[in-house]
Amino acid sequence: MTLQQLKYALAIADCGSFNEASRRMFVTQPTLSNAIQDLESKLGFSLFIRSSKGVLVSPEGVEFLSYARQVIEQEALLEQRFLDQSPIKQRFCVSTQHYAFAVNAFVNLLKRFGSESYECYLRETKTFDIIQDVCHLRSEIGILYVNDFNFRILSKLFKQNELKFTELFCATPHVFISRENPLARKKKVSLQDLEEYPCLSFEQGNHESFFFSEEILSTLKHKKEIRVSDRATLFNLLIGLNGYTISTGIISSDLNGENIIAKPLQSEENIRVGSLCHRNIQLSMLAREYLTELQKVVAKC
Repeated sequence: MTLQQLKYALAIADCGSFNEASRRMFVTQPTLSNAIQDLESKLGFSLFIRSSKGVLVSPEGVEFLSYARQVIEQEALLEQRFLDQSPIKQRFCVSTQHYAFAVNAFVNLLKRFGSESYECYLRETKTFDIIQDVCHLRSEIGILYVNDFNFRILSKLFKQNELKFTELFCATPHVFISRENPLARKKKVSLQDLEEYPCLSFEQGNHESFFFSEEILSTLKHKKEIRVSDRATLFNLLIGLNGYTISTGIISSDLNGENIIAKPLQSEENIRVGSLCHRNIQLSMLAREYLTELQKVVAKC
């Protein structure tokens, strides 16, 4: 087992593709494939599950690669300390539902710890994809919510994929609306108040299930429904069409401007937002500090 083999394996896990990993590592695909086959032969198990859709880390590979990442990071630290090498290129990935506070924390993290060289990913994506990203080590952390309705289904998926959910905060439901919306004058909004307005939500692709919805009360029927894939589009439609969406009530004027406001929704529901991590890996320094930044951002709201 060589350090180069470990680097190859980590590159494949990060890229989700042998082709992309070979380009990143500046080697041919046969060279990369042969190195991984040799490593898997020595280990006695497969590191990756290969399919027509790409490459996923195997259950055995998850634990192995978590140790491999630590070894490679320690090698980089040794080179930096004793061989006068340039600072290590820090790497961090987080997958999240469409939350402005997750973006704020990401910005604060890189302002505090961004070195001269880093490679970081912030994936605002679908609920099922967040679970898959953390399960297969594409992201160290996932950010999503649970409540009484979806918890049984999601907790089953967490358990099956060796994931741990840790609550960050509990919020009461709010609606995000335009400051010009007639409902902006109300102190609290009811579901009946919302009947004539377009309901905006985030589409979930092939997993368009009530249980994977990013919005609570997902089983309710609406006269006007619009599904979008990104946060900027949703906010533009809130303003342009006087629509609304249901969320935590935590909003960032720095990122989203002053035209979107949050109003409490009359509901007995609670929204428990938390972090999702793999049980078999040790979080990197940047991942731990990101969770700290999340707590700081939420505490200020």
